[in-house]
Amino acid sequence: MAKPLRLSIGGMNCAGCVATVETALRAVPGVTDATVNFAEHTASVAGSASAENLVAAVKAAGYEAAELRGAGDEAQKEAAEMVHYRRLLRKTAVAGIVGVPLLVAGPLGWLPALSTPAGQLFWLAVGAATLFVMAYSGGHFFKGAWKAFWIHNANMDTLVALGTGAAWTYSIAVAAFPRMVPVLAQHAYFEAAAIIIALINLGSALEMRARGKTSEAIKRLIGLQPKTARVIRDGRETDVPIEEVGLQETLRVRPGEKIAVDGIVIDGHSTVDESMLTGEPLPVKKEAGNEVVGGTLNKSGTFLFQATRIGKDTALAHIIEMVRQAQNSKPAIGRLADQISSVFVPGVLIIAVITFLVWFNIGPNPVLGYALVATMTVLIIACPCALGLATPISIMVGVGKAAEYGILIRKGDALQQAGRLTTVVLDKTGTVTAGRPTVTSLLAAPDWDEMQLLQLAASIEAGSEHPLAEAVMAAASARGISTLELSGFEAIPGRGVRAVVTGGAVQTQSAGGPAPARTTGQLLLGNEALMRSYGIDLGSFTGKVAALAARAETPMYLAVDGVIAGIVAVSDPVKPDSQDAIARLHATGLKVVMLTGDNKITADAVARQVGVDEVIADVLPADKAHQIELLQARGEVVGMIGDGINDAPALARADVGFAIGTGTDVAIESADVTLIRGSLHGVADAIGISKATVRNIKQNLFGSFVYNLLGIPIAAGALFPLFHLLLNPIIAGGAMAMSSFTVVSNANRLRWYASGERRP
Repeated sequence: MAKPLRLSIGGMNCAGCVATVETALRAVPGVTDATVNFAEHTASVAGSASAENLVAAVKAAGYEAAELRGAGDEAQKEAAEMVHYRRLLRKTAVAGIVGVPLLVAGPLGWLPALSTPAGQLFWLAVGAATLFVMAYSGGHFFKGAWKAFWIHNANMDTLVALGTGAAWTYSIAVAAFPRMVPVLAQHAYFEAAAIIIALINLGSALEMRARGKTSEAIKRLIGLQPKTARVIRDGRETDVPIEEVGLQETLRVRPGEKIAVDGIVIDGHSTVDESMLTGEPLPVKKEAGNEVVGGTLNKSGTFLFQATRIGKDTALAHIIEMVRQAQNSKPAIGRLADQISSVFVPGVLIIAVITFLVWFNIGPNPVLGYALVATMTVLIIACPCALGLATPISIMVGVGKAAEYGILIRKGDALQQAGRLTTVVLDKTGTVTAGRPTVTSLLAAPDWDEMQLLQLAASIEAGSEHPLAEAVMAAASARGISTLELSGFEAIPGRGVRAVVTGGAVQTQSAGGPAPARTTGQLLLGNEALMRSYGIDLGSFTGKVAALAARAETPMYLAVDGVIAGIVAVSDPVKPDSQDAIARLHATGLKVVMLTGDNKITADAVARQVGVDEVIADVLPADKAHQIELLQARGEVVGMIGDGINDAPALARADVGFAIGTGTDVAIESADVTLIRGSLHGVADAIGISKATVRNIKQNLFGSFVYNLLGIPIAAGALFPLFHLLLNPIIAGGAMAMSSFTVVSNANRLRWYASGERRP
């Protein structure tokens, strides 16, 4: 599946613009979906349409567009935004130079009256200066309004252009022909037009500056990738640009350097700081055969590695793309805000017309002056910028914060839904436990010692592919135990293995240990059923099995020449932080269920260790999704955490699927959230960030709705009949500008979210 194209969109000034651009993009043949992020001023477009056609469609709709291809384009976009920020400040200053003196001098009575010839000339000169302000500082509003008009649309530019344009037109008419209106109506509103333009430009500049902080997570991720790599070619080490590194090339990494691309260590060893990926502060040891990831930091040693993934295929590139897609996605609460915003501006225009007619027909004298002020104030205060920013700005910060904790959220709906979970379902192996069985107990018969027991078990397991065999072989290797020569190896399905020792010396624990037993006969290694089938007396070992089961250890009996020699017990150890993480989930009011294909005894033993509420054991892989459905039928909102292929259907069926990042690609693709670090603390953090983000969105939406619901009636004159108060258009312009800045600032509070995980 092709990656979505990303476009930088210019000229968007309000949430109404989002709907216009999305409609234009979706109308292009080959587009399957298009999402515009108002907070980032970008669009993500899926489908087969070319970038050229998409850019042309956006420009035809009255906006600017350019394709974003990589880090270079991102840097160029950021530089362009900084230029635009400085331009807005200059426009603010020019408008302020004209508007502020008028605003101060008017109430102090320092300005000449319109009725005198000198006053008339003065105000005509002020009108010319204000016209320059409207052309230079406010020209983009009028251009945007004109473009919107030609495509039968209305947006924030429409409101500002109508409000300030009406104020200037009325004022210049009064200045040119003062005797055409009553004395009480002889008032110019040039200062209102200039100050409103200054305030809106200042608000846009402050909003842009604050908005830049919301994408810091992406900037940091992009900044992790080094610009050059040290490649070994023809026996010589050469520094080349990162773009020139090829697959299977050998690269050297020195202490303190960032790893350029993904690969496998082939020589040397070191420790690598992978905290940018996992959130885990402790460096990870790397040696020959271990994977390394581009963007991570080499600490102490030097090593050679072979490149396995380059360019857009690296893990870091996938993470950046996943974070971007999630930041561009819209949860249900955000889509509602967009729908409201798309009809908001036309609704405001209708309200403005009604306001003018009411004041003009039943208002006090001067009716035209009051009608103009009230109408202009309604147009200015009602801009839905804050409403359009409310959701995407919080999503951007929330998704970015999650990425810092090694949590990759694939879509906005998952971010919203995670906070609503009532039940969390955990797979056992690889999720609660490490997923790597290890030998945990060696119980030897009187004539045997532990070393002999492990040597014989490892010898017979050397021919097996069972996961438990790997644990036995690893334990023997760790103790420096060699294996014996065997013949006649046979795997007995569901029971164990058997073979005959043909050569090699049996090792003992110490020089004074038990004498070596005769080992030229038959070896049996397996479960109790295998021993019973060969008529082997288990003796006292029968009573020891219960204690092993209580510790979630799986016993494997070893018999030599028909006599029991001991038990090798294997266990998949619980992850060190599983118990604390589950306690955090409980603290948020969640019910925790463990769903596993293991037997009930082992599952219960693990559940007791970590504090799980309910255990569903002996479940076939195909039935896991059905168990999720049963929980949902009980009214539970279910989150599923797993790492294997057999978990994929259940992850997809759950309300929110969490894939442990150390698991399979299939599981990760089926899930809504990927936990790169592989710790259950990631689930608690994801839920915490979800709740904080949704709470932040609601705060933003509430503030935006209340601002408009209260602001428009007050601007229209609702307080005038009782208190003779009419909102000044200048105050309305300042309030409108600051509302967007407030929303962005509130969203940035999410950057201070702190995990509840206890670090050692």
